[in-house]
Amino acid sequence: MATVLMCRRIPRLSRAAALSTTAKREAERGSSKSEQEEKDNPGTVNTGSESVATIQLLNPLDYRVLYNPSAYARGRAGSQQHPDRDSGQALGDTLTSPGAAQAPQAFPAASSRTLPPIRRALSKSKSNTLLQQTILAALSKEEAEKEKWEVHDSKEDPRVFQKGRPEYRSLSCDSSEPAQPLPAEEGDSILDSVAACEGSPGSITDRFQRLGRLPAERRAGLASEPGFDALCHCAVQVIGLFSTPDLIHILKSCVLLAVPPAHPLLDACEGEFCRRAWDMELEQLLLVADCWRCLERSVPSYLGILFSFANLRWKDLTLPQFVQLVYIIGEGRRAPADLAQKVESAILKYLDSFTLEELGAICLGLFKSVSGISDHVMRRIADRVSLQMEDMSTYALVNVLKMLRYTRMDHLPLLKELGRVIPERIPTVNIQGIMHITLTYSSLHYFDEGVLAAVAASLPPKVSYCRSKDAAKFLWSFGCLDYEPPNEEEFYSSLIKQIHRKLHEFKKFPEHLLTALLGLAFVKRFPEELIDYALREDFVQKTRDSKYELSKDLFTLGKSVEIECPTYRGNLLPPQLCQEFAQMALSFAEQEIYVRPEIVEATSLLESMLGGPEYVKNHMILPHTRSSDLEVRLATDGHPVPFNFKGPVAASKLRDIGVSLTDDLMAQLIKGRARGPSPLEVEHEGRTPRQERGDEAGMPCSDGALTAGAKSPAEPEAGRCPGAPPSLPQPGEVRLALQVSNRNHYCYSSKRLLGLHCLKRRQLRRLGYVVVELPFWEWFPLLRRSRSEKLSYLHYKVFDPALLSRAA
Repeated sequence: MATVLMCRRIPRLSRAAALSTTAKREAERGSSKSEQEEKDNPGTVNTGSESVATIQLLNPLDYRVLYNPSAYARGRAGSQQHPDRDSGQALGDTLTSPGAAQAPQAFPAASSRTLPPIRRALSKSKSNTLLQQTILAALSKEEAEKEKWEVHDSKEDPRVFQKGRPEYRSLSCDSSEPAQPLPAEEGDSILDSVAACEGSPGSITDRFQRLGRLPAERRAGLASEPGFDALCHCAVQVIGLFSTPDLIHILKSCVLLAVPPAHPLLDACEGEFCRRAWDMELEQLLLVADCWRCLERSVPSYLGILFSFANLRWKDLTLPQFVQLVYIIGEGRRAPADLAQKVESAILKYLDSFTLEELGAICLGLFKSVSGISDHVMRRIADRVSLQMEDMSTYALVNVLKMLRYTRMDHLPLLKELGRVIPERIPTVNIQGIMHITLTYSSLHYFDEGVLAAVAASLPPKVSYCRSKDAAKFLWSFGCLDYEPPNEEEFYSSLIKQIHRKLHEFKKFPEHLLTALLGLAFVKRFPEELIDYALREDFVQKTRDSKYELSKDLFTLGKSVEIECPTYRGNLLPPQLCQEFAQMALSFAEQEIYVRPEIVEATSLLESMLGGPEYVKNHMILPHTRSSDLEVRLATDGHPVPFNFKGPVAASKLRDIGVSLTDDLMAQLIKGRARGPSPLEVEHEGRTPRQERGDEAGMPCSDGALTAGAKSPAEPEAGRCPGAPPSLPQPGEVRLALQVSNRNHYCYSSKRLLGLHCLKRRQLRRLGYVVVELPFWEWFPLLRRSRSEKLSYLHYKVFDPALLSRAA
């Protein structure tokens, strides 16, 4: 009798702050419940215990989202279901495979367990081999598992708005069941009657229309039958003889018959419609464009003619025609530049007349076509949505949020109303809708604990429906806002497991893995197997070949691992790559960061106060954190220590500087506020164009590649490679890292630091620095005050007795 030894592995998760014993026991219990045993033969029947685990993970109770817009609606009757016609994706919203829209790409719960933890005893080559075997095994098992999964299509119908007005019937193609269906057996008689190109164009049109009235199950395989090929051949032979209405009827029948996009009949139809487009009515042109969309056929030449036609007859467009045109523009992923101003004017003209679903469709069309609109127009849209949000379907609301995020509009009334309305809807929203809601908050740096807690509570049962992109965006959003929900262990463990299941997708979309790992790093979570995979040479090369700029994200991750994971033994970034990105980081900082007025002023005043430029250094202690520091070093007796000898050496003797302490200054230092304008008002009024651009380091894939501890090539510390972390402070020495922050380092209208800047301060402390804050609500108002008041403020910050006691 054969004996089988079965081993179970639990992925290793490093955290800078150790988990409590209770939390560890809970995590282990959760892991043992969801773990499934791998079978040698995929075809064998699962045991009963495995079936229970599969049902709990993959088919959660009370959650079944089918392709139906009513899944997004609130208090509305379900609309007619349609086949998914929205296979094209907006920029950065690509599915991983052609079948991903019909069924999730999924793996059993045990697949993530098979990834080997990184240990000293395992070599890198063995670890990489096991990881590759895991990916291949997961891919081969995916097909066998698909039948066990709930068929889930998360796309909502972008054509819901067409149900709101009868005028759309003449502008759009209805692919639902025909009103007067014919019996299935009549299909054979129709095809049998097709002789070799006999019959008038009218009789050919009639045959196509009758075929379109057959039951759906009979129409399914009709396009592959010889009789249908003969009918299509006849139509192509006389394509120029059809009247325009008849040609449109044939195209609509092709939609019902699911004719493949590359079919020769459609080639002939496209050419004929392009030829006669200028003789058609706008209503007909929009209807034909809608048919092409339903057929999922790319027709850039036809759309170009349509847009030119609409541009010439813009004043004649009715409201439904305008909305349908914007929908077509979005589905074509192309925005005509000459229509941009006219689109904005039409939105303002019809703004009060749009239904809420039409307003959502317009925002989705603009978002998909990457069409920017003015702040004024977006604010007007947001004004109306904030007043009628309760009456708006969640699907339309999510589309508005996409455009709000794209334009980076900080519309506070809408965000506050969203925080009141959306939490109770979260459990009924599909996973992609929840992702877009969450991403809106992180993109706008707006923290709302009620919304984030609702998202975190609803996500674990639905996590199996997450694409790799969705899981990454959830992790990024929570990390960016530095929020760990009440169910943090369940929340993060479920998403990390899903990342493991989707690991094969990151070969095509490396940016999503970096996004996920950075979001985890912000909240002190470092899954070592995933990090080892992301820092492998072949994966690093994929990031460099990506269409996105991923170097800065890669370096933030790599250097954070070096500082916060001392026991990590996996792959690291090569030194030559570190040096390359260090130089890029310093170049960016010299042009955009070091020269900001608030930093220049603080540096100059500190030099005057401490005795010269050798006592203060404006640089990046940790350049991978993408912001500058003012470094000051103090001895045990409180005197500054010279260390920056790049500039001219000033007098060695410190100069005493007298500072007058006014009542206003003392009130500000003690109570945290000054008499006069509020810090936010001063900060808004005093911003320069460079400040207005702000520090976008909190967003993924922004400009500037940064690496930890990098030094200028002109001034490396002796014996230290560029990119290496700074040395630890000497005994009896205190190293201060003054942070001259701006509002882009914090959540919107709050004093809550964003995840990246929390990570920076955490790592500075780990390296022995004392972090001293010069927050913008204190420092920016002082920029307009007297020199003596600014010096007094800096003296108070630098020579705080609590800081000096650390050197004793």
